[in-house]
Amino acid sequence: MTYEEALKYIHSVNWVGSKLGLERTRELLSRLGNPHQELKFIHIAGTNGKGSTAAMLSSILEHAGYRVGLYTSPFINRFNERIQVNGKQIPDETLAELTEVIRPYADAMEDSPTEFELITALAMEYFLREQCDIVVLEVGMGGELDSTNVIGRPEAAVITAMGLDHVKELGPTMADIARAKAGIIKPGGSVVSYGGNPEADAVFEQVCGEKGAVLYRPDFSKIVPGGFDLDGQSFTCESCPAELRIPLAGRYQLNNAAVVLETVKVLRLQGWKISDEAVHAGLRATRWPARFEVLRRDPVFIVDGGHNPHGIRATAESLQRLFPGRKITFVTGVMADKDVESILGLIVPLASEFFTVRPNNPRAMQAEELARRIQALGAAATACASVADGVAKAVRAAGKDGVACALGSLYMSGEVRECF
Repeated sequence: MTYEEALKYIHSVNWVGSKLGLERTRELLSRLGNPHQELKFIHIAGTNGKGSTAAMLSSILEHAGYRVGLYTSPFINRFNERIQVNGKQIPDETLAELTEVIRPYADAMEDSPTEFELITALAMEYFLREQCDIVVLEVGMGGELDSTNVIGRPEAAVITAMGLDHVKELGPTMADIARAKAGIIKPGGSVVSYGGNPEADAVFEQVCGEKGAVLYRPDFSKIVPGGFDLDGQSFTCESCPAELRIPLAGRYQLNNAAVVLETVKVLRLQGWKISDEAVHAGLRATRWPARFEVLRRDPVFIVDGGHNPHGIRATAESLQRLFPGRKITFVTGVMADKDVESILGLIVPLASEFFTVRPNNPRAMQAEELARRIQALGAAATACASVADGVAKAVRAAGKDGVACALGSLYMSGEVRECF
């Protein structure tokens, strides 16, 4: 099987759709010999910040001398980004070989696995073959019934910032969503929660109490921001008074970093050897594309994967912090099932004008419909034929000394990055 054939099989119509539940993943992994049972994990759920948190943790653990697997979704430019070991993506030929190994088992299942379940099983087999000391495992959606939740008690269960998203699948209220995320909490485990959402926090406290798990929360009031610019930012905090630096420009990343440092504290309590030097070096070396990522300077062009009101609010705050009083040229595309009105309400006040696009996803809203909605709010909006067309028009409209930002969906971030 070639790499192209492997991807064609993985993306096959046979596996399309989202079916919550763990039975199919357990069956497929059992046929593979249960590779996940030989691995240790940090399990990460939440609404926003999962990927950035995972990237920082994996970088720190790598700099501490461990062999670290990283499993994330979705990918930005290339499928292999989803499965990495020590910062290196799974090689094409290995992906093809493992797909060939898994194929007969998946084909034989009466209840066919979904694409995500297939990829999860493949990743577990790869991480075991690569003899990973620990795997940073990002939940796909929710937590309790997500295929990644086949694992036993992780070294730490991390729950990042909470907001309303995936309400159709997880439930209409914050408590419903929190209960789904809390499904990754295992009896006797250690849980690190971002906190700050009273309704969600109450659920996490209740579940931890029921399961005898210990709950940790970072104290964001102890974060002291330092210098910041388009290349990143520095800060100090109670657990690490020496100045730290992250090459991530979004203001919200300081809170994500605090969650990471709290998780490091938990790991140290369990015997993981992570020096302060590894923390400093790991944070400095973190790279995470399409999260307030600067792609150009003249004009400044930023791409951010914010795609729900909570994430967009954080992006808006970062834009105001870096460019106070300046108007932004936006390239925007959204999924039609998102809270589009709330998203637009957060960025229209910051905008000089919009160029709307349709991300490459069946759920995406048409560019013309999005433009009409923006115009109804009193802002200028032009529908564009493609993401590349929108980027080119935004660069011209912003001018050499202006600021442009592409946001609204991770599914268009890869195309935006390819333009540069």
